[in-house]
Amino acid sequence: MNARLARRARAIILMDKAEWHTMPGSVLPANISITFLPPRPPELNPPESIRQYLRQNRLSNRDFETHDAIVEAACKARKKLTRQPETITSSGMRKCAHERL
Repeated sequence: MNARLARRARAIILMDKAEWHTMPGSVLPANISITFLPPRPPELNPPESIRQYLRQNRLSNRDFETHDAIVEAACKARKKLTRQPETITSSGMRKCAHERL
């Protein structure tokens, strides 16, 4: 990346804790800070929240005989979920997803 930061501006870079992001020896200009995300934060990933909801409420504790049965159950669960827009919306409305870092 070859972008420049205005002279008096500050930048915050959000990163996961991948090994290459946490290696010692990196030197940053004084006006750039790094904030590391917590490990596996589903509240920052609405699609992950939806997946967890489906898994816990529609697809858990079931025995599927075939691959097609799994696909059919997942499709039915998705169709039911699309009729519940408030459930989908709530996954992106968690307080922590809207707080400033």
